[in-house]
Amino acid sequence: MDRLQESELILNDNGSVYHLKLRPEHIASTIILVGDPQRVEIVSGFFDRVDVKIQNREIITHTGYYKSKRISVLSTGMGTDNIDIVINELDALVNIDLNTRQIKKEKTPLNLIRLGTSGAIQPDIPVNSFIVSSHALGIDGLLNFYSGNNPTFDNKMAEAFIKHSNWPDIMAKPYVVKASEALLKQYGNELLSGITATAPGFYGPQGRTLRLSPRIEDLNQRLESFEYNGLRISNFEMESSALYGLSALLGHNALTICVAIANRHHKEYSKNSKTHIGLLIKHVLDRFAG
Repeated sequence: MDRLQESELILNDNGSVYHLKLRPEHIASTIILVGDPQRVEIVSGFFDRVDVKIQNREIITHTGYYKSKRISVLSTGMGTDNIDIVINELDALVNIDLNTRQIKKEKTPLNLIRLGTSGAIQPDIPVNSFIVSSHALGIDGLLNFYSGNNPTFDNKMAEAFIKHSNWPDIMAKPYVVKASEALLKQYGNELLSGITATAPGFYGPQGRTLRLSPRIEDLNQRLESFEYNGLRISNFEMESSALYGLSALLGHNALTICVAIANRHHKEYSKNSKTHIGLLIKHVLDRFAG
């Protein structure tokens, strides 16, 4: 088996992966992903104990125990570009021998659960609702840089969206990836479910206008009106499509649950989002502990 070269798999002096600064023993098999670095301490504050605390730039990792079960929480920062780094390096920790730089024959799947914030697209979704992403619709383009397909890729839904939205050829081609069925059943079976659209930015890519106008001025209306086999686009955020797509290609289980801190249709914004984020964290940890 070929050895991965130093320029492709970059390691620090202590043998940790380059950006995360983690070694395999630093992570659990279930990892909660949050965008905001400050949210890591909020999540680990629920733990019974914390054994690992490591930080590099905006990436903070805490690993400990919740009700006798080992779990990690890690901040990704914002955007699919950060997710690309985090998921590839987490996979390297469990599926590449960092000493020999060789890919392991036996692969280890991780459970990756993103707890985030988002903007509701549909008018009937109240601010502060919990939304579990049954599918992620990527308009970010990240997965177009990777080869391969997976049964969780819903190419027919993607083509239906392209047709419905009259998607411009100049834009990255949209793609759709399903959530992990096992994680969806464990963590989201009582929650509002829908397609989560993932954008590569917060302003123009999500249809906002400040001093610059977006190329697709009615983007939110095109998203809101899309329906496929009874499914509709519920919310907008910046990470899930990359999380779902890379996890599917690498053999990991992924799920996103977000608090809708805004409703884009009604132009409303939450006045007490931190309270509801805390409730979501507790919901997921209790489901994890079983």
